[in-house]
Amino acid sequence: MNIRIHHAAIWTANLERLKSFYVTQLGAVAGEKYANPKKGFQSYFLSFASGPGLEIMTSDKLTCGGAESPSPGYAHISLSVGSEAEVDALTERLRSTGTPVVDGPRRTGDGFYESAVLDPDGNHIEITV
Repeated sequence: MNIRIHHAAIWTANLERLKSFYVTQLGAVAGEKYANPKKGFQSYFLSFASGPGLEIMTSDKLTCGGAESPSPGYAHISLSVGSEAEVDALTERLRSTGTPVVDGPRRTGDGFYESAVLDPDGNHIEITV
């Protein structure tokens, strides 16, 4: 299995202000805004000339996607494993060793196939294609 960092994610109280900073000051390219009204969640994926992307997120509810109450700062790191079958296999291997699986595997509203697990310190890790 060839695992690589796909993206990191951070919470923000002001999504448009943060997007503007990364685009105008750091040269990021923003994808289309994603909104999930059911979860009160909005995000942008930002890409750079090379390397992993950055997801900036905001929520108007206390929980979002199994995460605890969001506050500005770290949300999760996303690891790409290459295929849906690898997402399933790694998720099940981690589950079998007692790693908490907090979501998935599933297809998200914005089209990703992923699961979410917690590392031993409780940090969220997305496992995606």
